[in-house]
Amino acid sequence: MNKPLAALASVAVTAALVLTGCAGEDAPPGSTGDRDGAWSSDHLNIDFATYNPLSLVIKEQGWIEEALGDDVTVTWSQSAGSNKANEALRAGAIDVGSTAGSAALLARSNGSPIQVIDIYSQPAWAAILVPAGSPITSIEDLRGAHIAATKGTDPYFFLLQTLDEAGIGLDEVTVENLQHADGKTALESGAVDAWSGLDPLLSTSVANGASTIIYDNIDFNSYGFLNATESFLTSSPDLAQVVVSAYEKARAWAVENPEETAQILADAAGIDLEIAQAVLIDRTVLDLDPVPGEKQRKVLEVIGPIFVDSGDVASQDAIDDALATLFEPSFAAQADPDAL
Repeated sequence: MNKPLAALASVAVTAALVLTGCAGEDAPPGSTGDRDGAWSSDHLNIDFATYNPLSLVIKEQGWIEEALGDDVTVTWSQSAGSNKANEALRAGAIDVGSTAGSAALLARSNGSPIQVIDIYSQPAWAAILVPAGSPITSIEDLRGAHIAATKGTDPYFFLLQTLDEAGIGLDEVTVENLQHADGKTALESGAVDAWSGLDPLLSTSVANGASTIIYDNIDFNSYGFLNATESFLTSSPDLAQVVVSAYEKARAWAVENPEETAQILADAAGIDLEIAQAVLIDRTVLDLDPVPGEKQRKVLEVIGPIFVDSGDVASQDAIDDALATLFEPSFAAQADPDAL
């Protein structure tokens, strides 16, 4: 066993003891963590997404595969949006998936057994756009408009908050439920009046002169959440710890290598390097505390009642129950990027 893998195995065993309650009280309930000299599973299914730049770095660098060796098959699946990641998590198609914080809350409130194990970014990834030259110049002009948005994602919740702030009811607009890329196409072709868009697609549209941002508000964006199914956390806490440690290695690498990170994003998203740099530098914070907790809770406490008002969640009780059980901070708190 080489030194990095030996170090990682030691960390995984230590994490397993902690997660079973042998070494602390912050362990997630029901975790077994008993590797008994081997990994808990022979497979790991994980997503990557252009809205999650750290996932692209990890996939590119191959750190997880190197750490787990030939004993575990790592399968990567692309998530086109938070809604797709949530669908895959709920179906058991992936063990770990990346979403917006608002989407994770929505999923948990509606019964999806997921928990947040790491915060991968604080992005300003959503905004309201209109076609270049549109007579619509403000949110107040959106009454009666057809607006593209992907339900179950941060841009959709960004739209709900924006309309609520402006005193515009959902019954005063028509929301066209389109996946992010389709929303961009609909906006630029004139099929819709506005689009609540997601980076890097929205920055690409603006840079190409096809659209204009009429409303941007970082406070209406929730954090980037890395989520795992409860069954995975229970059966494979050792693999979950490797994933989170890889995320923290990627965070440090991305902060130290911004140009290389932008190139990885540009290649994965099929966008110009300058646009990728703008997304990462101007609209994304990666250098932050990865442990899910009070900062994220405060953001979701604002968004939760809007879900209830819009009919996306049945009751405030469901929101409160989800917030009480959504975060599992122990993996990020114990992350050891140097072990990979």
